[in-house]
This record gives sequence, structure tokens and C-alpha cells, in this order.
Amino acid sequence: MQLLADEIGVNRATLYRWVGNRDQFLAEILWSLGEPTLQNIVESTPGAGGDRISRIVGRLCQTLVDSEPLRAYLTREPESALRLITRSASPVQRRFRDAIEALLAHEVAAGNLHPPLELADLAYVITRIAESFIYTDLITGEPPAPEKAEVTIATLLR
Repeated sequence: MQLLADEIGVNRATLYRWVGNRDQFLAEILWSLGEPTLQNIVESTPGAGGDRISRIVGRLCQTLVDSEPLRAYLTREPESALRLITRSASPVQRRFRDAIEALLAHEVAAGNLHPPLELADLAYVITRIAESFIYTDLITGEPPAPEKAEVTIATLLR
């Protein structure tokens, strides 16, 4: 944070007033990169219903697994990164869940999906499935498997 404050020509206290603590700042950066990525995937994924949602989440998982900057961050600060990205209190996870819930609501309103759970609960489960297969290397030591996230979510939404 001190390096950033120096770079933009403010003192550290001012920077903290602007962005909150380091975790809050990193969470905002992560979401500012993740949101447009998700939007591009949503806009470019055809189809309807659970199949479309599973493809969207699968494509996002693959994109995140392939992201060199994200992988570098996860390698450099695995515990901090997982806490920032996957904790329920995290603004990153909350916003991702909200985005998934909005996708689910859209498909339900269009008559393309009849979910087995309340939308908020289903969005939470989908989020956890995605996280499990994106960050598998940090959780279990196995390689990430974004394709498994897509298959699992498709199965859930059938």
C-alpha cells in the first residue's frame, strides 16, 4: 500500500481513506477484473436454461484457471487470495453469487428453468461448485478442473 501511495502521490493514510484496507482494495481490484469478464461470457453464450448457465460458469471457470495474473496471485498469496475470493463475507464471492442469482432469475422468468432450490441457495451452491474446481490445486493439491464444474452444474440444473 505504501508503494501505491507513493506512486500516486498521496500519503498512506489518504490511500486507506480512499480504498479501505488492503483486503478491501484487492477485493475491488479482483471484482473490477472479474465483472467485465463474466459479462462478456454472459453476452457471448447462446442457449437457455440450466444448460446456458452451466456453460457460462464453465467458461468463466476455464478463463479464471487460464488467467496468468490470477494464478500468479494465488501462487504468491494462496491463503490471502482464497480468503478474499471464497469467504462468504467476501465482496468478490457475494457479487459473484448475486450475478449467478440474476442469471438464474432471468432463466426462471423466461420459463427456461425450474430450479430445485430457492435462487439464493442455488446461486450459493453453484458458486461453491465453481470455487471447488477452480481452486482445487490450493484445496486438495489436484489440478484445477473447470470442465467438472460445468458438468456438475449442468447435472444440478437438469
